[in-house]
Amino acid sequence: MSDLPSQDNADQQQLRLILAALQDGVILIAPDQTITWANKAALRMHGVHEVAELGATVSEYRRRFELRYRNRHRLPEGAYPMERVMAGEAFDEVVVEVAPAGENETLWTHRIRSLVLNDAAGVPSCLELILNDETERFDAEERFEAAFSANPAPAVILRLSDHRHIKVNRGFLEMTGYAEDQVLGRSAYEIDVLEGAARREFAVERLQQGRTVPQMEAVLQLPGGGEKRVVVAGQPIEVGNADCMLFTFVDIEPHKRTEEALRRSEEAFAVAFRLVPVPTILLLRSGCRLLRANDPFVRESGYSEAELIGRGAGELGLWADAAVGRELERRLEADGSVRDLPIRSRTRTGDLLDLIVSAKAVNVGKQACVLLVAQNVAELRRTEFEIASAIQATMQDTAWFSRMVLEKLAKLRRPDVPDGATTSELSDLPPRGRDVLALVCRGMADEAIANKLGLSRNTVRNHITALYRRTGVRSRVALVVWARERGFTGGAPPKSPSPA
Repeated sequence: MSDLPSQDNADQQQLRLILAALQDGVILIAPDQTITWANKAALRMHGVHEVAELGATVSEYRRRFELRYRNRHRLPEGAYPMERVMAGEAFDEVVVEVAPAGENETLWTHRIRSLVLNDAAGVPSCLELILNDETERFDAEERFEAAFSANPAPAVILRLSDHRHIKVNRGFLEMTGYAEDQVLGRSAYEIDVLEGAARREFAVERLQQGRTVPQMEAVLQLPGGGEKRVVVAGQPIEVGNADCMLFTFVDIEPHKRTEEALRRSEEAFAVAFRLVPVPTILLLRSGCRLLRANDPFVRESGYSEAELIGRGAGELGLWADAAVGRELERRLEADGSVRDLPIRSRTRTGDLLDLIVSAKAVNVGKQACVLLVAQNVAELRRTEFEIASAIQATMQDTAWFSRMVLEKLAKLRRPDVPDGATTSELSDLPPRGRDVLALVCRGMADEAIANKLGLSRNTVRNHITALYRRTGVRSRVALVVWARERGFTGGAPPKSPSPA
């Protein structure tokens, strides 16, 4: 602080002692433009320690410090607050940005008002500038302004005192098609962001109270006459010492279009899923619980769809070998796919089915799933047999059709016959073998056949073994299939025993 001039009277000294303790900055200027005194707050707001560093006069102050308006334009000569008060102008508030001369970056923001002290004769004896340091507030407002403008989320700010829109960002303009000047200064009645709100009365009451408006759906009227469905929410904030409400919006129309497209896609998937002609199930990838089962799977498994949905294959006991089933599910969870994996399934009644399964990871809605297709091997072989039979019937009289090809077709028709094995036709079987075969086709066990034909069980077994050897099959079921493929179903059993 500079020494007090000798001409200062006791009143001025007392005044300066009072001003020195103020938080506001104070600069005293003599009528001859001399800067006579400044308190510590004013010095700090200029980044100096002594009054002399401000400049001895108003003109020297202008050379040492550059003042700009908030729009970054430099104050011209005669417009500095010191010069205006010297010209006899009184002002309540001037906001300027201050920097040392030659510095491009603003260091301080001052809010300044003037005061003129007159002597007993009414002549100005001292001119006073009172400074408030608004640097932090304006910096915060600038950061908010930048963030508000750059935020892609649509937003507007409504001043609560008069319910007029004072700020709008590009997100709101792009979403609605409004121009900036169509929004700024307009009242909440002209651009009603709460129109069509699900709880409009409640939202308006909260707005009038300056309290948070929770999220709710609303309908914005567009400048072209259309409407925009949005989710709106309000948050009370303070902008430049004014109580305001920040409204933010989410355009839900793209979301609804996505939901509609997803719904149509899921409907199409459901139709296609139902039309798949082979047993098919949809599983959750995590945990492998069934979400859907088509009609062929329901028919083959013997379970109703209601019994299958929400349960795991292991829980239902669908896999005959539990260890193989667990390995399948592990591969589905880890990789999301398998291809042509042989596995045996158990139906609801306990029957076993030989299957070939393939699976692929799919997303249904927002769920990670696996689509699993199970091909019944018996059905597959029956199809192969029908194809081979048709080809062989067509080509059997063709001279150029080689014996090797015919043997391959025969192998395809009877895959259980080992290479090189010989097979017989019905006409090649001995009478007693035909009798035994007839009763086997009727589902009778060895002991029942023995009683029916008056044979010992060992003799029946020998006949069946001979039938295996003649037909080239290896099981009782395959023997029945062999007979039925040739149109032999067993007929009525003999009426009286024949000699063995």
